This record gives sequence, structure tokens and C-alpha cells, in this order.
Amino acid sequence: MATETKPVLHGYFRSSCSWRVRIAFALKGIEYDQVAVNLIKDGGQQLTEQYKTLNPMQQVPAVEIDGITLSQSLAVIQYIDETRPGPRLLPADPKARAQVRMISDLIASGIQPLQNLAVLQKIGAEKLLWAQHFINRGFQALEPILKQTAGKYCVGNEISMADICLAPQVYNAERFKVDVGQYPTIKRLNETLVEIEAFKLSHPSHQPDTPTDLQA
Repeated sequence: MATETKPVLHGYFRSSCSWRVRIAFALKGIEYDQVAVNLIKDGGQQLTEQYKTLNPMQQVPAVEIDGITLSQSLAVIQYIDETRPGPRLLPADPKARAQVRMISDLIASGIQPLQNLAVLQKIGAEKLLWAQHFINRGFQALEPILKQTAGKYCVGNEISMADICLAPQVYNAERFKVDVGQYPTIKRLNETLVEIEAFKLSHPSHQPDTPTDLQA
């Protein structure tokens, strides 16, 4: 019987999109290999022609799994949820599943891209104010949604893809000195999530490519 090849995650320790995939793998108990793609070193290793063959958008992550390469974190999470055993990352109930996707998309499309590295490099000196503005704008929309959907976690009382998206975004907010205390539901949910083992193991401070001075 052939040995199943482990998935390979090409990512960056501080990339929230890479972190989402790491959390999902950890929650599912999936072993995987990591290949570091440093977004700063050598002008950005994601910009090489070699990496472009894996991810034509020249972003992280890229995941090699089951003979295919996937290059969007939410697509990866949904694929492993559909093909691997373990706790569900999307609820069975259609309404709850739609809420999870709504929250995930709000973060992954409406907040995170506006404060990622490629955008901030174009903004220049105003990058901190830019990041704070768009994170606050997104959190002002997310907070009332979560007030309606949340139980212990973002949607009800089971961890889902929405939680996988939330924790890295709060980490980014704190990096950019956003006062998360303004958003009590977001703050409460994140405080719960960061104590979960899968979120701890996948944290940017614990990755093979984490710089020594940032390791926890």
C-alpha cells in the first residue's frame, strides 16, 4: 500500500493567510511539511519565477496536496474539511455554514488584503494609519455581526473557519496598535481562541522560519 504524501505548505511565519492553513491542519490533526517563503528577504521570495509556478498571484500560501496545488487559504481550508476526518470546520446546518462563510469572507476579502505587505509597501510613510483605518472599518462591521452569531466561538459553540480567520486578524490588529478593547465580542472570542492548542502551535512565534528574536 502506497504511503500517503504529506501536504506541503509554502508560507511565511507572520502571514495571516498561512496561519489560517496551519490552524486548520492542527485542528484536523494533519501532518504536513513547511517550506518557508520569506516575503522580505531577497526582495521577496514570493516574487521568484520558481514560486510563481506554484502561486501565480505570488502570494502565500501555496499548498501542495493530493496531487494539486491550491493557493487561497479559504479554498485550502474547505478542501481539507471535505476530504479529511476530524472536527468540522464548516457547520452542517446551511444557515450556520453561510454565516461562517460570511464572516470568513469579510475578514479574508474585506480587511486583511488592505493591510497586507504588498499594499503597505505602496502606501509608504502613512502605512500605520492606513492599516489602522481599514482594520477599524472592518471590525466596526464585524463586531455587530458577531454579537448576533457568536456563542463560545464566532458562530455558535463549535470552532469553525470563521474562528480560523478571526485570530490571525486580531493578531494583525494588535501589531498595528489597534485598540481591540473597542470591540468586546471580537476581544472575548479571541481570548478564548488563543488558549486552544491548535492556535498556540500554529502561532507565528512558533514556526520554523520565525526569526529568533520573535520566538516565544
